[in-house]
Amino acid sequence: MTAKQKAKKATKRWSAKVTETSDALDLDREVFKSKDPEEIAESLKHSADKSHRRKGSPFQSAMSMLNFYINRAGKNLTKTQKKPLERAKNKLRKLYGHEEK
Repeated sequence: MTAKQKAKKATKRWSAKVTETSDALDLDREVFKSKDPEEIAESLKHSADKSHRRKGSPFQSAMSMLNFYINRAGKNLTKTQKKPLERAKNKLRKLYGHEEK
């Protein structure tokens, strides 16, 4: 295995590890695999609200984790997998009383 292949392999492991073992949020198992945007948003809100290790507000932490997952897994997600994740952003904004985009 070349150095380039090792680096690429390590990068994939890094983002998966962050999603699974984030120090800021304890996520429900397979939360991002749900097809229901409201379920995704509620799960993220629950995790962010109960976390005492986050640095920002609960809204910032929840939205950051959602964006992180979309950005890191984005090129491997199909349109049908990405659509509920994108919709979950607006649901999350609504749950926290922020303006929808």
